[in-house]
Amino acid sequence: MPKNIIHHNAFVTRDRRNQLNGHKSVVLWFTGLSGSGKSTLAHSLEAKIHQLGGATFVLDGDNVRYGLSADLGFSAADRTENIRRISAVAKIMLEAGIIVMTAFISPLEAHRNMARGLFADADFIEIYCKASLEICEKRDTKGLYKKARAGEIKNYTGINSPYEIPVNPELIINTELEDLDNSVLKIIKFLQNKNIFDAK
Repeated sequence: MPKNIIHHNAFVTRDRRNQLNGHKSVVLWFTGLSGSGKSTLAHSLEAKIHQLGGATFVLDGDNVRYGLSADLGFSAADRTENIRRISAVAKIMLEAGIIVMTAFISPLEAHRNMARGLFADADFIEIYCKASLEICEKRDTKGLYKKARAGEIKNYTGINSPYEIPVNPELIINTELEDLDNSVLKIIKFLQNKNIFDAK
């Protein structure tokens, strides 16, 4: 932490923003292999919550790499820094009263725990998008698995870099078996049961 920096307490608090928005703010951390449906599910969920009047934003892996993390590669150190930056931004957006959805592979349990450690227990919901490597490779809309298999991409998660399955996520969405609409409804119901978002 740099010296001579003093945290400023805002007059407009998170609680007041939540009251204005009509729901609690929370971070929904989607994790899974490339092709597991993280981004599709996060954006579909955002569209549904927005339609119901919620304040939302999706931090998508590829989009963040264009801006916030444009200077980072895919080394171990750069991946750690990428997750640190995303977590910090998600924390700011949480304070802004927003339901934040992050869609990143975040393959290592240590990285996900690092992100979780920034938040109170109720503010961080890990959602594991479960899909086998075989299914993800079949989907491969970006052609990245094919390039990784051919040796054109190094350190690609699932091929020559590990993906550690979450130990205790709050939710598991099996994207091989559950369709998109039902997956969205499953998360909405979870948020309702936690008194985060009332989707009447």
